[in-house]
Formats: sequence, structure tokens, C-alpha cells
Amino acid sequence: MVLVVEKFGGTSVAGPERIREVADHVARRHSVGDEVVLVVSAMGSETDELLRMAADVAASPPGRELDMLITGGERKACALMAMAISDLGVPAASFTGSQAGFHTDSSHTAAKIVEIIPQRITEAICAGLVPVVGGSQGVSDAGDVTFFGRGGSDTTAVALAHALKADCCEIFTDVPGVFSADPRIVAQAQRMDVVSFDELLEMTASGCPKPAMRAVELARTYGVELHVRSAFSWMPGTKVTGATAMERAVISAVTHNTGEAKMTVSGVSDKPGVAGRLFRALAEHDVNVDMIVQNVSVRGITDISFTVPCAQAQVSRAVAEDLINDLGINAVAADDDIARVSLIGAGMQTNPGVAARMFETLADAGINIEMISTSAIRISCVVRAAEAERAVAALHSAFELDVEPAQRPIGY
Repeated sequence: MVLVVEKFGGTSVAGPERIREVADHVARRHSVGDEVVLVVSAMGSETDELLRMAADVAASPPGRELDMLITGGERKACALMAMAISDLGVPAASFTGSQAGFHTDSSHTAAKIVEIIPQRITEAICAGLVPVVGGSQGVSDAGDVTFFGRGGSDTTAVALAHALKADCCEIFTDVPGVFSADPRIVAQAQRMDVVSFDELLEMTASGCPKPAMRAVELARTYGVELHVRSAFSWMPGTKVTGATAMERAVISAVTHNTGEAKMTVSGVSDKPGVAGRLFRALAEHDVNVDMIVQNVSVRGITDISFTVPCAQAQVSRAVAEDLINDLGINAVAADDDIARVSLIGAGMQTNPGVAARMFETLADAGINIEMISTSAIRISCVVRAAEAERAVAALHSAFELDVEPAQRPIGY
């Protein structure tokens, strides 16, 4: 007998038929003695529909009311799921985030978990019930409903698995696991049987959409065993582990992200404190800066380029323009016609030549590199958005990710 937390995303519970199929899966698992806790997202595209309704009635909806509205989608889904499970003869009960013991800060639409006290969930399990928890929600110290943001149901599931000391957290989604590249772009992309937390964290940070990066980070921090699976094929999926194989391929995946913009601040004085003032101002406006490149100074003047999410490009530009006089900035430019393409692999730490091969591959494909950044297990390049898919395909082939993982080369 095991205790497992299973999360089902919006497409997995999009309608009555899907809900009944998930309920049947839970009932079968319950029949063999496993203890199951479910976390569910809002059904299908309901969150988007609720946001559209909010925009129809208010130009700038208050965050508190948005959270009250959006979390209604998860509450609806978990109640229906509990009904479907009970209808199969397995007792179940639905719980909101606050009822499940999720206490958060007061950052509406992007709340952070402060503490979990899952007393009611534990009591339900001991009573033989299947708890069904609404994802991505909690309650603040002020007693207000809070929403975790997009992908927050993954975070709910991982946090609950940690709090309950579950044997595993399974993330059921509409894809059969984690792939070596986006299979919509690279037909030869391979499903990864195993991936390390560090690799998956870099992948989700650089464009891999599932699972949510915040959930992966939480799982790595607290050692929660993670399993990414399909709710449609019930295939084995991808296991996420804290360790890597002794000898494995240098590169595990190629990711891409077209949701970023490049900001360039020109004519900045090259002296101590200037960059600090610029990026401190951006941080105070909650701008998430990623790649940063500063050009070589010419007669004491330099340019600084950095990337931000497209949704934050406008506020980033406004912040930089407010500093024009103080920092001697000549111009501020925004470019959202870019994409970031990244190589991910724990093996690159001890294998030279990865960067050279990446740059040569892009050059052979006639793709120009505009920015470069690296970490211990990632190399990222900014290219034109129109070139992103060609870049991904070329790199996937060049690093032999088209073949089964066991057949890939160990070094370059």
C-alpha cells in the first residue's frame, strides 16, 4: 500500500466523460489498497473564460476579486470529481485550498505558500475517503482566498505530497511525459524515462511548459518523488530523480521559448553602480530579468541588453525610461521578435566542446546568435523568433537526440 498525490490538469478533467475516466482510475487504485489524494485544476479552458468575463465587466479587476473568481473553477472541478468517485462506490470528499490547510501570503493572483496544515486531509484519509483538493488556491492571514497563478495546481500537488509525506507525487497531463524537445516541432523527439531535478528545472525555466517550474523547484527542495504522466494513454511517463546515471549522454534536451522580449538600454555610463540602479528599479516593479549582456565600453559609454517576459516588456521600458536623466541613457528599445533556444544536460559539466558544437550547428543553419548565457548544465542563445523551430530541429539532430537515450554518445 502506498500514499500517492495525483494531480490532473484542465484537459484531463475537461468534461463529464474525462471526469468519469479519472474517477474510474482512482477507484481501481483504491481497490488494491492504495491511498490516493487528488488535486484537480479547473475544467478545460474555464480559467481563461473566467478571465474574459472579468475583462468584460471591469477595466482593471481588483486582485482579491480575481482570486475569488478564478478559484471557483477549481472548486467546481473538485466537487464534480468527488461526486464521480463516490458514484463508483468509493467514498470521496472535496476540499478547497483553505480547507486543505494551505496558508499563503496576500499576493493576489500570484500567492506564495507560507504553511500547510493538512489536518482535514489526513483525517479524511484515515476515514477511508479519497480527498479531492482544488488546486492553485489557499487562504491568506487576512482570511481572503488566494490564487497561486498559472500552473499552481502542480505546486499544490507537490506541496501536499511533502506535507503528507506521500510516497510519490504524480502529475497527470495531456502529454505522456517529458520529451527531448517539443514533439510538435521535432517529430523525432524522444520521451525521457528519467530526468534529474536539475535538468528539469533548467528545462522548465527555458521553455518546457510542463510541469510548472515552481513545482519542480519545490519537489527538488523537499525531495518529493515526482512522476510526469499522461492522463490519456496511462503510459509510464517520466520519473524525476535527484541523481543522474553514472555515464549518460551529454545533452538531454533542447528547449525553446518565444515568450520573451529583449530590452536594450543604450548610451549608459560605464561606471560603478549604474547597472545596480537599473536592475534594482526593475526588481522593485517585480520584473523577472533573465539573460543580461553588457557590451565593451567605448569612451566610457556602453549598452546593456537583457531579456524579460513579453508581458513585462512595457513596464520594463517605462522603468528604464524613467532613469534616462539619472543614468545618462540615450535610448531604450524593446524587441519581442526573439526566441531563446537552450541545450540542457548534466553531462556538459565534464565534457568540453558542447558550446562549440552548438554555435557551429547554428552557423551551418545560417542562424545568427544575438545573446548567449550559460549555467553549469545549460547553454542558451537568443535568435530571431522565425528561426526558433529550425534551430531546435538542427540542434536536436546535431546532438543525436533523435535516437534512444541509451544509444547516444557519452562525450563530444
